[in-house]
Order: sequence, then structure tokens, then C-alpha cells
Amino acid sequence: MKHFRKPQSPFYTALTVLLFSLSATGARAQGNAEPRIETMEVTDQLYVMFGINALAGNIGVSIGEDGVLLVDDQSPVMVPLFQEAIRALGGNDIDFVINTHWHFDHADGNKVLGTEGTWIVAQANSRRMLLRDQSINLVSQIIPQPAYPPAALPVITFNDRMSFHFNGQQIDLLHAGEAHTTGDVAVIFRGDNAVHLGDVFNTSGYPFIDADSGGSLPGLVAFCEAVLEEINTGTVVIPGHGPIAGYERLVDYTTTLAEIRDQLAALIDDGASLEDVIAAEPTAQWDAQWGDPSSFLNRAYASMTR
Repeated sequence: MKHFRKPQSPFYTALTVLLFSLSATGARAQGNAEPRIETMEVTDQLYVMFGINALAGNIGVSIGEDGVLLVDDQSPVMVPLFQEAIRALGGNDIDFVINTHWHFDHADGNKVLGTEGTWIVAQANSRRMLLRDQSINLVSQIIPQPAYPPAALPVITFNDRMSFHFNGQQIDLLHAGEAHTTGDVAVIFRGDNAVHLGDVFNTSGYPFIDADSGGSLPGLVAFCEAVLEEINTGTVVIPGHGPIAGYERLVDYTTTLAEIRDQLAALIDDGASLEDVIAAEPTAQWDAQWGDPSSFLNRAYASMTR
């Protein structure tokens, strides 16, 4: 396998050890069970790795003659676990990681991988967000995300599109505007006929919209519509959280969010407050399947009234 490694710094190698120790201590303090990785094969060179008993986004893993390319990297405490899983599949060092966006549960592994020589890739807005302290408003709580150290920052960025030619296929990166955040990326594996959508697509419940940082419900719908134009009915669709799905599930998801968007727009045009919107129950027909809509409606409303 070819390998495309960045030079390592002794200072950041030491920092890696410290970050791993702090992450492991934090997990124990929260009373979490021992974290582990579960792997699902999509094709003979593309896998999805799920973090179990940890707040972690789904990882896409391409392993082939050119090396190893990841989509997202979870958290420092999970890095040794998915590295071991990659080795078990025949991979070696991780050459590239693509951040689908800048949130900690998808990008905190940068703090380890960046020090080990992995090239980090992201949409330009995500790098800008990682350069400074952030706060993620989940409605139920606000989670601070401090600025990343230099070695954990993306070193390759793009605006709308870029492509890799790696492991025998074209891998297209698409940014279709504000959605879950302002820096989302869809990663389309053309040869494997699969797409990783990060948190633009969620099969575990209603999506989270980071409205305070530029995400929006109309943008989320538009982003999904743009991706559907790029894929086909046989495409495997990998969400940021939850089980993998197919084309029709993404169509249903997009259609549902568009219907909710239209209902919210009509209510807002009539002068509805957030309380009015919640009382109107615009998501009622999907709540049994998707769960409690309170936080989703809060952030959707905020994104459409700012």
C-alpha cells in the first residue's frame, strides 16, 4: 500500500498521550461502559464503524492498495479502538480523514490522528469554526467546544467540490450549502456506490440543526436534494448516527423534512411563536417513528426566524 504521511512533531506526539488519558478519564467519570467498535462491511473495501457506549458518529473506512481513508474520527478515546479494527481488516496507518463537519463527536479524533501524520480534510467553513472556541446549543444543554490545537486542524480544505482518486475509485466531496452546520460534506464513493452524509442524515431520530452556527432546516432539505441528484436507487447511504440505509430511506427523510419545513414556514408567516409552533404539533404524524420533536422544532424554528 502507498502511504501519504505528514511529518510528526515530538511535542504533538506527547500531546496525543495526554489527550487520550483525559478522554479515558472523562469516560470513566461519566460511568460509561467500556467503549468498543462494531464494524459492518459495505463492500470488500468499504466499511462502517460504529462506536458503542460512546458519543460517536459513524465512521466510513476505505481500505485498499493506496492506503486507508476515513470519513470522521469520533473521539480520542475511540481512536486506538478503530485503529485496531482497521488493522484487523488488513489496513495500516490512516492516510486521510475527511471531517463531514466540525462537531466534536465527528472530529475530536483529529487531536490524535493529526499528530500521527494523517492528512485532515474538511470544508472551508469547518476549518474556520475549529480555529476558535465554539458552543453547541443542544437546547437541553450547551456544550463548549474549545478551539482545536494546530495539529488537529484540517490542512486541506475546499469550498463546493473536490475529488480523491484513491483505492481504485473516484471519491467526490460535495458541499451544498448550510444544512446541519455551515460546513457539511457529503462523501460519495463512486466505485462502492455509497455516500456518507454525516449529520445531514440521521436514522436514529429527528436531525439536530446547529442553528446558532448557521445550520438551517431549509438548507438541510436542499442539501439532501442535492445529494439525491448525485446518487442512484442502489446507493448505500451512511448517516452520521444510526443504522445505514438506502436511497428510498433518504428520499422519505427528505420529503418528511420538506413537509415540516413548509408547515413551519406557514406558521411563521402567520406570526407564530415557538410555543405556538410546538402547540400546533407539525410533526405529529412522524413522532412515533422519529421520537420527541421538541429540540428539533426549537432549532428548526430558530433557523427559520433568525
